[in-house]
Amino acid sequence: MASERAATDRRKEVKRVLVAALVINLSMTGLKLVIGLISGSLAVIADAMHSATDALSSLMGLITNGLSDPRPDRDHPYGHDKYEGVGALAIAGFILFTAIEILINAGERLMDGIPPLRINGHELLLLLIVLGFNLGLALYERREGRRLQSHLLMADARHTTSDIWTTVIVLLGLTGAWWFQVNWLDVALAAPLAVLLIRVCWDVVRTNLPWLVDHIAIAPEAIHEQAMAVPGVLNCHDIASRGVLGQRVFVDMHMVVETDDLPTAHSITEQVEERLERRFGPVRCTIHLEPKDYAEQSITFRGTHG
Repeated sequence: MASERAATDRRKEVKRVLVAALVINLSMTGLKLVIGLISGSLAVIADAMHSATDALSSLMGLITNGLSDPRPDRDHPYGHDKYEGVGALAIAGFILFTAIEILINAGERLMDGIPPLRINGHELLLLLIVLGFNLGLALYERREGRRLQSHLLMADARHTTSDIWTTVIVLLGLTGAWWFQVNWLDVALAAPLAVLLIRVCWDVVRTNLPWLVDHIAIAPEAIHEQAMAVPGVLNCHDIASRGVLGQRVFVDMHMVVETDDLPTAHSITEQVEERLERRFGPVRCTIHLEPKDYAEQSITFRGTHG
């Protein structure tokens, strides 16, 4: 028996956040690029590249969000949610690309010689303003990502947060280079920037990969406990789950109930689904009823033996 509950379509709200992020990221990219070209700072140009990947990730998010309709159709009976995970991995790719470009540019600068910086207080003040915009955007995306339970927004927020730290590092380094006239500080920023970006890339991959490969969403013991608490349930086994806890989880199980009457059995399975949904959030549950002779004393679940 399969129970289908309508999934909430959050795409319009997610799109609104991504459009705002795209506009801000494009503006910050242009401003940083102008400052970098005027000052000759590799660090600022690298930071501008990072902001450019922020804009690209927001654009990718908009495209992905349009495809990730949670409502099932004939060709996608389980919905299109995983497009969000694919988009998040694409964002991770943009982050990794930025880290590699920073290291390559720093190496070329060391090989060709370090030119003097043309930086002053006005450029540093503009970078400080950029930092404020990035901080506000990251907080906004993270808040909306949690509210809408969107993996896409949370990944984009991580990317924006990494931009905050790169801008902080750039500001500190350029302030030191300007104040003490030490030009090599600009190139010395390349390594920590690259390490920071690679770490953010790994965080995005680690968060989204389990969802895409159908990693377990709820421990079978926890599902068993909730099902057995419903009057009339004798046993449940072959328990499997996938999806995102708190957003939508798909559960499959075999169940034995204490009745031979079909309407009564159906009522019991509905109670099990309702209990699971109260405990774990949105759940789409498929329950296979079995004869009483199949009742077992131990929990069993797919992939192992009880």
